[in-house]
Amino acid sequence: MNIVPLDDPGDLRLDDYRGLTDTALRQRTEPKGGLYIAESAKVIARALAAGHRPRSVLVQRRWLDGIVAFLASTPDTAAVPVYLVPDDVAEGVTGYAVHRGALAAMHRPDQPSVEELIRDARTVLVLEDVRDHTNVGAAFRAAAGLGADAVLVSPGCADPLYRRSVRVSMGTVFQVPWGRFASWEALSDTLTDARFLLAALALDEDAVSLDKFAAARHERVALAFGTEGDGLSARALAIADATVAIPMAGGVDSLNVASTTAVALWALRHPPGS
Repeated sequence: MNIVPLDDPGDLRLDDYRGLTDTALRQRTEPKGGLYIAESAKVIARALAAGHRPRSVLVQRRWLDGIVAFLASTPDTAAVPVYLVPDDVAEGVTGYAVHRGALAAMHRPDQPSVEELIRDARTVLVLEDVRDHTNVGAAFRAAAGLGADAVLVSPGCADPLYRRSVRVSMGTVFQVPWGRFASWEALSDTLTDARFLLAALALDEDAVSLDKFAAARHERVALAFGTEGDGLSARALAIADATVAIPMAGGVDSLNVASTTAVALWALRHPPGS
């Protein structure tokens, strides 16, 4: 392994970790495609298992053996620099206490097209402008655990590879195929051509209850969820083939978007009468 001890927080080799926002990392022109930061040994291991390539790793002493073991079992990582730093240097570079002990600057993988993502899919999540990274990560965890085949995110949706999204998802953002769609109109055409039914999860007096929708057992379904405050846009609702609502009790009108994705996916896997 290429272990490089560093004790100067000003060392230029640490620039990938130096107070850069995830947006700045994504928009870097070098390397091509940009970077994202994987945080914690477990997340780094899952990223490597998914085939993502590290550009470098920043690690504190007590986490070194685990990181070296992950890299040693991953092809073509022998030359990846592992920057071994004291705790105070890690904090000085990143601007926060790195409690999880390890960070990796990872090359962003190429994203497949929407057509590729849905080609063999039966159940797809569509997230429109969900801006809370925790909710995005939780939706991916639900997708992985409850059988969604892919996740499609709008241009205004938070980045699934943002550190918090990755952490909340428990690394399942590397497991569930995902990509961005350009517009509702383009997505609607693509879903229609692939014989998907687009169902909008929204509060509407004409909405079908989730249990009735699940009982219909549609062959291919795309479930659309909107932003935390206003829900799905009027454009999304106009394009949808059906509007679906979760029956609620106790004077509560709805769940948050992360919980809604989990309930909807569970219902499709366990329709009434199954």
